[in-house]
Amino acid sequence: MKTKLTQTLSIDFPMIMAPMFLVSNREMIFEGMKSGIAAAFPTLNYRNGNELELMLDRLNTDKAELSVNGTYGVNLIVQKTNPLYEKHLKICVDKKVPFYITSLGNPQQVIEQAHSYGAKVFCDVTNLEHAKKCAEVGCDGFIAVGQGAGGHAGPNPLQILVPALINNFPDIPVIAAGGIADGAGILSMLSLGAAGVSIGTRFIASTQAGVSDAYKNAIVNSEMSDIVLTEKISGTPCTIINTPFAKKIGYKQNWIERLLSNNSTTKKYFKMWVQLSGMKKLEQSVKPGNYQTLWCAGQSVELINDILPCKEIIARMKLETTLAFEKLQRSFK
Repeated sequence: MKTKLTQTLSIDFPMIMAPMFLVSNREMIFEGMKSGIAAAFPTLNYRNGNELELMLDRLNTDKAELSVNGTYGVNLIVQKTNPLYEKHLKICVDKKVPFYITSLGNPQQVIEQAHSYGAKVFCDVTNLEHAKKCAEVGCDGFIAVGQGAGGHAGPNPLQILVPALINNFPDIPVIAAGGIADGAGILSMLSLGAAGVSIGTRFIASTQAGVSDAYKNAIVNSEMSDIVLTEKISGTPCTIINTPFAKKIGYKQNWIERLLSNNSTTKKYFKMWVQLSGMKKLEQSVKPGNYQTLWCAGQSVELINDILPCKEIIARMKLETTLAFEKLQRSFK
């Protein structure tokens, strides 16, 4: 297939394996690259010592040995509340990461430094206002985060968000993210004009995902009605599976937390504390036998029925996309 995404990243199929906190790992990224797609991971998965440098060295070696057109990238939280942002950006630039996905802040610094050596930058956007700001500083594409996405989902349906972005920014590729778990979903986004898709939740239920079997089984056994929004992890509404522990701690910040989040003097440091605290809770949640289950996932859990190797998941999606296209063609005859 040829789309703006495959041409921009020199990949064979217009899919990004979405970066997932505490889930994405080298094995998943490597399998994605070998399957001819782009695969990304959050730099915050590697927070200690020289873990990030070692990860990037391994991936650069993996990429150099590929016999297909696959690539990898990183996700950077560019908000001021991310204490590792500057350090991680410098490491990624030094290692010449092929592409970046930015979230929750101004991407200008990332864009300038990435472009200095030819890397591409895609920005998470949930509305036209965010997109305009990213376009003005020279982003290479939008990750249109719509309803149903895992993590920090957007409020708008992709059927509206994707065409709106294309209409307003016709020269900037749009990658659809949220609620996509099979080939029919991929085809539907391509038919809207998206240059590709970003898929995360489906890959949590993979043999390579570095999380507990309980988390993977929860992805398989949950329905779309089991996905709820919580402010307890990062202060920003985030989609999780509605486990008994999630119900116990509630989904909204209390009045003191909201006050500290909105106060001009305290909000930066309080949000930083909330995010660090949330990261620790998530880190415990993905471990086997932990009852404090805060498991991020999107509404596409409804469509996920098995745990497979990443290679098989991608191969199935490619086949499903072709079959969905052929089925659609037959309906016009």
